[in-house]
Amino acid sequence: MKICVYAIAKNEEKFVDRWIHSMREADCICVLDTGSTDATVELLADRGVIVKQDIVEPWRFDVARNRSMDLIPKDADICVCTDLDEIFRPGWRKLLEEAWTEGTEQLRYTYIWNFNERGMPGTTFLYEKIHAPGVFRWEHPVHEVLRRTDGKTGWKQAEAPGIVLEHHPDHAKSRAGYLELLELSVREAPGDDRNAHYLGREYMFWGRWDDAIRQLKAHLAMPSAVWEPERCASMRFLSRCCLAKGDGREAMRWALRAIAEAPETREPWVQAQEVAYAMEAWEDVAYYGGKALLIEEKSGTYINEEKAWGAYPWDAMAYAMYKMGEPSRAAEATIHALEIDPDNQRLKNNLAFYWEET
Repeated sequence: MKICVYAIAKNEEKFVDRWIHSMREADCICVLDTGSTDATVELLADRGVIVKQDIVEPWRFDVARNRSMDLIPKDADICVCTDLDEIFRPGWRKLLEEAWTEGTEQLRYTYIWNFNERGMPGTTFLYEKIHAPGVFRWEHPVHEVLRRTDGKTGWKQAEAPGIVLEHHPDHAKSRAGYLELLELSVREAPGDDRNAHYLGREYMFWGRWDDAIRQLKAHLAMPSAVWEPERCASMRFLSRCCLAKGDGREAMRWALRAIAEAPETREPWVQAQEVAYAMEAWEDVAYYGGKALLIEEKSGTYINEEKAWGAYPWDAMAYAMYKMGEPSRAAEATIHALEIDPDNQRLKNNLAFYWEET
């Protein structure tokens, strides 16, 4: 099979060599440069990449990705869409060929969206930007997705979780334009529940609590908003916004609704734990944290959150135990937190303090 990697780029010269090294298992690599003013184009061309420069104005991710797709050779059998701040772990091609059976049109694989301070994977989920040629086009100005060109809503997917794509972003780059593009997405497709959810989340990221609350409630009211993990996330975000506004009662109400929506996921239990912590309801902190920790398997979707799978549930439980007059149990919980975050000096100090109090 002929495998082609394609991407879009702008001012990515510092990532070029690392990215090409990671993608070298492909038969060809194509890049649409959207207006670099550094040496990105020259570096790509010097390393044998098929590269073309084309300005997308006004900017939209779907337009740029579709134009980059047009660079793919006609005899390609599999298309692999990545960005220059992403790298595959070695051996990905062999795993791809093993998973790509006859009739496959899209493949899901492991995506590590971020890493914590210790270099350990944070938010991790299954991604789906590997696809058959001539079947899909990209849709939406931002948070773009693949849609079939023939309008059909179903297609054959395969999974290869052993393929791992790591995201190592340039944190100096601004994502300020995402909000405007998401607002445009919602205007263009007002019935798209995914965009509605993303816009509410983006308002939350920017601290626009009232806008986020309005938009997240609008998402939940949509007839098409039936995917429980995403509904649960909107409810968690509503809880977070209400807590930021100082309304603990409403924050807990939304956290409990989130638990009811997807009780098998850890994140809503941790959200309830956070609200209880803010309200100094220590028994509830211990209860919700304990329920969260009983869930040991991540969902495999982009909905999972790093905080829920880090040291926080144990750390919050430890302080709650101390406030409840149980320093020995606080110490035990802190030991568990340190197993996850062993270099955290605050946790080490807390452990010493709890031991002194026993």
